[in-house]
Amino acid sequence: MTDKFFNPKISDTGWHKDLPAEKRRAKMLKAHRGNYLTAAKALQALSNVTRDKATSIAARADARYFYDMHEKTGR
Repeated sequence: MTDKFFNPKISDTGWHKDLPAEKRRAKMLKAHRGNYLTAAKALQALSNVTRDKATSIAARADARYFYDMHEKTGR
């Protein structure tokens, strides 16, 4: 069930909180065609709407990683 305020454009990225960070990030980056900013925004949105604490922590950490990479590379 998705929250009424969360409407992802990509239905299934393959991202899951139980995957290692490298695999989670690789899946998100592939799903967003290498765009760090859109991947970060999608994960931040997920982090904001989920009620699962572990998902929120993992999504926020990955979002921060992608925001940092966007600042470094400009992609």
